[in-house]
Amino acid sequence: MKAEHIRNIAIIAHVDHGKTTLVDELLQQSGTFRDNQIVAERVMDSMDLEREKGITIKAKNAAIKWNGYTINIVDTPGHADFGAEVERVMKMVDGVLLLTDAVSGPQAQTRWVLRKALGHGLKTICVVNKIDRDTARPQWVHDKVLELFLELGADDDQFNAPFLYGSAKLGFADHKLDGPRKDMTDLFETIIERVPPPVIEEASFRMLVSNIDWDDYVGRMAIGRILSGDVQQGDMVNVMGRNGNRQKVKIIKLKQFSGLQTNDVIKATAGDIAGLAGFDEGDIGDTLAKADDAEPLPFVEIDPATVQMEFSVNDGPLAGLDGKKVTSREIRARLERETKSNISIRVHDTSESTRFLVDARGSMQIAVLLETMRREGFEVLVSRPTVLYREIDGRRNEPFEQIWVEVPEAHLGTVMETLSKRLGKISNIEHHTAGVTVTAEIPTRGLIGFESDLVTLTSGNGVMSHSFLEYRPYSGDLVTRQTGTLVSMGKGTAMAYALDVLQARGRLFVAPGDEVYGGQVIGENPRRDDLPVNPTKAKHLDNMRSSGADKAILLTPPILFSIERAIEYIDNDELVEVTPNQLRFRKRILDANDRRKATKRAKAVGLAQV
Repeated sequence: MKAEHIRNIAIIAHVDHGKTTLVDELLQQSGTFRDNQIVAERVMDSMDLEREKGITIKAKNAAIKWNGYTINIVDTPGHADFGAEVERVMKMVDGVLLLTDAVSGPQAQTRWVLRKALGHGLKTICVVNKIDRDTARPQWVHDKVLELFLELGADDDQFNAPFLYGSAKLGFADHKLDGPRKDMTDLFETIIERVPPPVIEEASFRMLVSNIDWDDYVGRMAIGRILSGDVQQGDMVNVMGRNGNRQKVKIIKLKQFSGLQTNDVIKATAGDIAGLAGFDEGDIGDTLAKADDAEPLPFVEIDPATVQMEFSVNDGPLAGLDGKKVTSREIRARLERETKSNISIRVHDTSESTRFLVDARGSMQIAVLLETMRREGFEVLVSRPTVLYREIDGRRNEPFEQIWVEVPEAHLGTVMETLSKRLGKISNIEHHTAGVTVTAEIPTRGLIGFESDLVTLTSGNGVMSHSFLEYRPYSGDLVTRQTGTLVSMGKGTAMAYALDVLQARGRLFVAPGDEVYGGQVIGENPRRDDLPVNPTKAKHLDNMRSSGADKAILLTPPILFSIERAIEYIDNDELVEVTPNQLRFRKRILDANDRRKATKRAKAVGLAQV
């Protein structure tokens, strides 16, 4: 297809603003799916985790054929931990579609992705979604989007972007609020008219690798937009790495997108988004070119990894009872496989063969990896995330983030107090009809666990986004957990009688019938110290009592944790045991006597854990 009939566009939206639903509808109305084809809802969210969480984790492509044009749509992640995906998308497209909820307007998670898109000079289209809702206020949202454009430094063309009003759920988008509400024709036409075709250079084949996929038959697939020339299956191309390395490889497979699938093709030309296979070492940011004297293309560096976590073999008493993949070899191979398609993940070996260190952009990114692994049958122990420090001019420096928090007015004071305790410095407070937006600069250490706390503090009404700022001198000690733990003294089955007594001591994490072991954290102690308890104690029966009396026991349901909440909750001397069906908290050192000795040794050298 000629380049003038190709449009490459990304979609930017906050969680639950209807991004994936809109893509579904565009695919349906374009005729990409057959009338009798059964298609899952949220087809763009191909990972189970994405469908469940309502977030996009991996940037994905869909190709729509409409009136002789090919519209390549790229769905972008909306969480800062997946910023590596966003950076790559911006190099593949010529325009962005900003999708905004007609009730809540632009949100914090939209801001940083839009900032990157505007910085790349991409053409913009604005769609106000869900105007069918009773509480919709599209004109207010229109004004807020323009204010956001001004704040982010949009140029005149971006600021004058066309607006459409519609409902992805009902399948329409119109230029006017009182439009016919019939279909998505206006949106299709706007994309064709507003987004320019890809710029084609008069040169031999060149492509910047923007993503890496994995095919079980041909191995690594380099995905990107072809900037010039064409490439055919069997061609020899140069792979130029960002580190200066060069190698010549033969293209053994070419793929292009059609709908949500990829089809094998013989040839791909300038302007196409294509996948190429035939090399072992190609990576994101590499340049592919036919000419031997070609120069590497510039690549925008992604935000650096700022947190690190330990992954280790589950050595607890209940190890191997739930998962099928439990060995260090299997865990190491899985982590290595993740690095092939996720440039912001790094894996390091340690002096212990059963323990590995994983670097990532944030705790959410690692939590998603863990959730994926547990669904694949893995058992693993993980630590609390710690930040990656740097030595600069002889001083310890730590990563800082800029954070935007949107909360209802009633919760502003509590959120500001929490940010202050986490060493955040507030730089701006903006009041608007939907609430308050707080902008602050905070060490990455202070962000660990904050998103979960924000949900609790605002009863689920607060949202946040963050972006890496820079490394700065260490900002001082920080205590984020003010409570201790209830630690099981032995192995057995948790009993209702024992838990009834223990729930007066603190909040519980286990229920009657759960298997527990010595050193397992089974609850939270309101005080800072750890309290040994016996959750397996049964009620003593004699001639004067009967087991029927236990029916009067009323237990508060145990606290349930998601993986991201669990890894942020634990302290430095604790681990999370992740299995396909269980999440357990435990002490690093299970034996109580060994823990006491270790604590005494640490205090003796001034390293007592806070």
